[in-house]
Amino acid sequence: MELKVGYKKTEVGVIPEDWDIYRLKDCLTSTPDYGINAPAVPFSDKLPVYIRITDITEDGRFSPENPVSVKRDDADKYYLDKGDLVFARTGASVGKSYLYDPTDAKLVFAGFLIRVKPDPSKLVPSYLAAYVTTGSYWNWVRLMSMRSGQPGINGNEYGQLSIPLPSTIAEQHAIAAALSDVGALLAKIGQLITKKRDIKQAAMQQLLTGKKRLPGFSGVWEVKRLGELGSFLKGSGVTKDQTLSGNLACVRYGEIYTRHNDYIKAFHSWISRDVAATATRIKYGDILFAGSGETKEEIGKCVAFVHDIEAYAGGDIVILRPEKADPLFLGYYLNTAPINRQKASRGQGDAVVHIGASALAAVEGRFPPNREQTAIAAVLSDMDAEIAALEARRDKTRDLKQGMMQELLTGRIRLV
Repeated sequence: MELKVGYKKTEVGVIPEDWDIYRLKDCLTSTPDYGINAPAVPFSDKLPVYIRITDITEDGRFSPENPVSVKRDDADKYYLDKGDLVFARTGASVGKSYLYDPTDAKLVFAGFLIRVKPDPSKLVPSYLAAYVTTGSYWNWVRLMSMRSGQPGINGNEYGQLSIPLPSTIAEQHAIAAALSDVGALLAKIGQLITKKRDIKQAAMQQLLTGKKRLPGFSGVWEVKRLGELGSFLKGSGVTKDQTLSGNLACVRYGEIYTRHNDYIKAFHSWISRDVAATATRIKYGDILFAGSGETKEEIGKCVAFVHDIEAYAGGDIVILRPEKADPLFLGYYLNTAPINRQKASRGQGDAVVHIGASALAAVEGRFPPNREQTAIAAVLSDMDAEIAALEARRDKTRDLKQGMMQELLTGRIRLV
């Protein structure tokens, strides 16, 4: 393919003629160094906060599930400074990176991380942080880390990383700023999604227990067993190899755990007419329970089928076909903590836990009249729709950022 005028071909691809390729080691104020080898201790505000590989998210944020500290007399030698980046040097997470944000905490980095200190007169730290999320970088990581059975990249090898750089620091700053703006928008959308999920969770706790009633509703909720709501039947057939055999929608029990929540929004398995002949057809309003699972705590997770299409249920699914209940309400309500505790107490087995129709039929709940069930379900599904719209916006923005990085960090698009 003919090169565009003003561009040249390099080891990392086509870049502008006024850009150059630099080794990371030539853009640092010191050689890459390793973190402290010390055990984590319970978090204390009197001790430094510890950052380990597991505390770094896939998108490069410090987000520990449970913050921990480190206690050693020389821990202050391993504090991160503004502009520092750390890279995972071993294991499945090799290549993962984090640009230190002083607002996170005063952090000491662990021994399985490597720190680099960019020279800001040569390499803008946020520009480097953006570059090490690109496909070019991850291709380099895969090649560099495949030297032995245990993936790993040491400090000297990280120093060999090739980076395409504009001829001026000003252009690096401009590129980093543009990508940072999109990153900030992504973070804002993510925070809004978290907030909306928390609001929905609070609404579920209030509405599904009757602690809060919607306007126009009153009266006592009835205690009923699931067996009183309708009849039970079983799913059947459908192996993993058959899930892409045709164009008829199908739900497999494992997908209830991994793909669906509360009600089925989309299908992920499609079977042929021949396979469907041995499966169980489901109807609008059916509630599908996972009949097998790995733990008693998760056994019997369920989803409502609220589609008017031909669809089937595979094996290890227990189906409740309600006669006098709102299915969408049941999809939400039958996954709440009080119901889950009852399902867990009725689960059988250790390595693999099972629950059947008779056990599920004995589960008790408190149910409002059908009209109130429908109103509650409408409120919660509207919240779901709002969250789904935000998630779609987040995904679109993430794709936009990826496209911007591909164009800006290779110079295909130049900022004025």
